[in-house]
Amino acid sequence: MTIRNRLTWLFVGVVAFILLGVLTTAFLLQSDYSRRDFRQRLRERAVVAAYIYLEKDELRSSAFQAFQKQFQRTLPEEIIQLYDATGEVRFVREDARLEVPPEVLARIQEGHEEYFEDGPREAVGIFYRDNQGQYVVVAGAENQYGNARLRYLATILVSVFVLSLLLIYAAGRLFAGRALAPIAALNGQMESISAHDLHRRVAENLSGREQDELSRLAHTFNRLLDRLESSFDGQRAFVRNASHELRTPLAASIGEAQLALAREREPAAYRAALHALLTDLTQLNALLNHLLELAQAETPLPEHNTRIRVDELLAEACAAIAPAQRPRLRLHTGHLPAEPEQLELTGNRTLLNSALINLLENALKYSEPRPVAVELEYEPGGVRLRIRDEGIGIAAADLPQVFQPFFRAGNARPVTGHGVGLPLARKIIEQHGGRLELTSQLGQGTTVLVHLPTA
Repeated sequence: MTIRNRLTWLFVGVVAFILLGVLTTAFLLQSDYSRRDFRQRLRERAVVAAYIYLEKDELRSSAFQAFQKQFQRTLPEEIIQLYDATGEVRFVREDARLEVPPEVLARIQEGHEEYFEDGPREAVGIFYRDNQGQYVVVAGAENQYGNARLRYLATILVSVFVLSLLLIYAAGRLFAGRALAPIAALNGQMESISAHDLHRRVAENLSGREQDELSRLAHTFNRLLDRLESSFDGQRAFVRNASHELRTPLAASIGEAQLALAREREPAAYRAALHALLTDLTQLNALLNHLLELAQAETPLPEHNTRIRVDELLAEACAAIAPAQRPRLRLHTGHLPAEPEQLELTGNRTLLNSALINLLENALKYSEPRPVAVELEYEPGGVRLRIRDEGIGIAAADLPQVFQPFFRAGNARPVTGHGVGLPLARKIIEQHGGRLELTSQLGQGTTVLVHLPTA
């Protein structure tokens, strides 16, 4: 069922429930009024009957005639009965008789006014005391006119209810159609956007209002398209650059193998060819490892991570640097907490270690043979790690792109690398709730600032 139909039927159901409650209440109030009015008339008939048949000898002629005239205006199917103190019927008007339950008759004789039903008739019994004795007067009749009015009223209310439902349904359809028209237009615009035209955006004011739910939905969808477009562009660039980076060592390896097999050579030539092939395959293996690490960095961290001391993690990363480059590292510690537990964080030790190693290797590689300063300092709620080199630096135009995989600045191309280490380190650090900031000046060096939250 479409949203329009659901809204229409929901609107009809709610209004029908309210309308049914109002009409039912009106009918019940009218029914209660009709019953109370008929019972009052029955009581008056019982009193008049008592006066006529028990006070006849004590009334003046004119008064008796007035009561008799009133009594002659009988109710439909009216029956009047008089009981004496012993419970015997003294008088019955009309041939039929009312069946008065004994317990009802007993309560009337005690002085209570009782109402009861006898088939289609409603009846009332009153206690009447006369100078001749004590009597019970019972009057019963059918409320034909009242029931007819109620049936007529019920017919009118049912007709009003049915016609109202039809009008409400038509109004609900019209209202739902107008309310959902912007959604239909938004849906049409969304369907027209494919992976080949992610640059397109949907209109954000289809409803004519800037801050309603539809405008916010369109705005959110456009932001989603922005992220998708950025992701698609990054994926295309990644595939293009990865293909180029993978093809270079593969093509070199194939060329070396073909050249070695072209003719018979001396053992030294074969050794030189195998050495060149090993170099290319080593670069290819390093690149594939970086790609696997990038893929691993994209996956969410497990719920149960290990607790890691940041100072120990930094020591492990420094120890993993090649022995020939290790002396160039200048490690400094600033303000550290008195409790070592304040330097602990939760996360994936392998990933964090890989991120720090990549940052250290980058600094050493692009500043050779100058030293690299590494500073660790505690700050409330986390630690700050600063890695500062005195190398070639990065041009201002290249800084916004250095975190794209496989991007390499123009002055960095003579140095062996793949452009994966810095983006990988940033993803790992952000995955652990931290942030990585980079500042650089061309020819003066680069500073990497890492903030990591402690447990």
